[in-house]
Amino acid sequence: MPAGVSVTQGGKEYPGKLTPYVLATCIVAAMGGLIFGYDIGISGGVTSMPDFLSKFFPSVYKKEAVDTTVNQYCKFDSVTLTMFTSSLYVAALVASLVASIVTRKLGRKLSMLFGGLLFCVGAIINALAKDIAMLIVGRILLGFGVGFANQSVPLYLSEMAPYKYRGSLNIGFQLSITIGILIANVLNYFFAKIQDWGWRLSLGGAMVPAIIIIVGSLLLPDTPNSMIERGKRDEALIKLKRVRGVDDVEDEFNDLVVASENSKKVQHPWRNLLQRKYRPHLTMAIAIPFFQQLTGINVIMFYAPVLFKTIGFGDNASLMSAVITGVVNALATLVSIYGVDKWGRRFLFLEGGVQMFICQVVVAIFIGVKFGVSGTTENLPQWYAIVVVLFICIYVAAFAWSWGPLGWLVPSEIFPLEIRSAAQSITVAVNMFFTFVIAQIFLAMLCHLKFGLFLFFAFFVVVMSIFVYLFLPETKGVPIEEMSIVWKNHWFWGKYIPDEDLPHAASSLEMGKSKITQVL
Repeated sequence: MPAGVSVTQGGKEYPGKLTPYVLATCIVAAMGGLIFGYDIGISGGVTSMPDFLSKFFPSVYKKEAVDTTVNQYCKFDSVTLTMFTSSLYVAALVASLVASIVTRKLGRKLSMLFGGLLFCVGAIINALAKDIAMLIVGRILLGFGVGFANQSVPLYLSEMAPYKYRGSLNIGFQLSITIGILIANVLNYFFAKIQDWGWRLSLGGAMVPAIIIIVGSLLLPDTPNSMIERGKRDEALIKLKRVRGVDDVEDEFNDLVVASENSKKVQHPWRNLLQRKYRPHLTMAIAIPFFQQLTGINVIMFYAPVLFKTIGFGDNASLMSAVITGVVNALATLVSIYGVDKWGRRFLFLEGGVQMFICQVVVAIFIGVKFGVSGTTENLPQWYAIVVVLFICIYVAAFAWSWGPLGWLVPSEIFPLEIRSAAQSITVAVNMFFTFVIAQIFLAMLCHLKFGLFLFFAFFVVVMSIFVYLFLPETKGVPIEEMSIVWKNHWFWGKYIPDEDLPHAASSLEMGKSKITQVL
């Protein structure tokens, strides 16, 4: 029985090329990922700064700096500290659902603008914070900004990019996230040396990526898909010709119009998501972000300084180790940009899963042997620390070219227009919900599971790899409005897709079948 379906070209090929205009547009739009990445990187860094801890979390500071009898695994276990970190993700969850309406009714770029404005206000409040209440309010506003940006940017990129380059251009969003993480880690390293107010610079620095997305959203054009959806067909045709760099865009334009007409017939996109024919899409909208968070990557990235400090690194060494993982994260994402439209989504998902599993098991063994369950040890030998960091870096690299970018790319490209905005909101909401859950319980899990925490995530990596092998079809090289052919020809999902929902009905189905390669 086939585990998946690889479609080499999809139902039809639209003329067009990658123009400098589209490339520049997608680069600017992808910078929306900077705000999410900067926050992931900055959070763990400031929570390892003594001045920040002593001001806002004195009980944690006492355990970390004064009380040497506390189990090493449990020094940072604090409900208030985890609430500071994870409150953003609850806010992002709520905002992503609201963003669905804004994105559909007013366009993708307006959602990006709202995201940038909200994030900027949150950054200002955090930089000026005098108590924990101000910190939490600032974090909530940051979360609203992240929710709007994460809902709209992947959609914008998938709709603007030519289908042959959709994977590479969409991954620009994940690349921006990794660059944001790296910049935050570098700034944390230097700002930590400034006593009393270095943490304010780290938190206030979030204004810079916010301003970038604000200015970028004002300069960006609307996508042809969004313009058609809002009744601007003549403008959309002109825009599509410019975007594709050719005048022969009738086939693609007509397909976009048909998709828009179908979309208008849908009065309740949220309710329609529950229809049988959308079951494959809804499953992926939930499963992919769920599994993405259970790789454990956000634990590594926004708790990296705390984690390295916990396993025996000093203050500066832990922040520098976080910088190293940030560099690896950014560089490895370039591998995905190169390979996603060359090797396909499934290959990167599966290879990354194997690599992450091996690294998590090795790290668990090394930490377990040295710290046991007591969490106490003599000074950590330098070579031992280097090995731990090395395997964490290999793990980060695997995520960066697989579940990192593909966790955003695949959901954004598989939904039909009539449910696209709502389904993308589901994807972001699920992602934010489980990011919140993992962030909220991580320090407690580290305290109770010790080194077994890495084995916990390794188990889920195995589960998600099996899921991808069996149920995720290959979407490489398939025009976004022709994606139903992929589902129809899948061994499991095909029974859910009615023939009348296929583009051009039977003729397209036959054309699609002629280009299908079964992946065993």
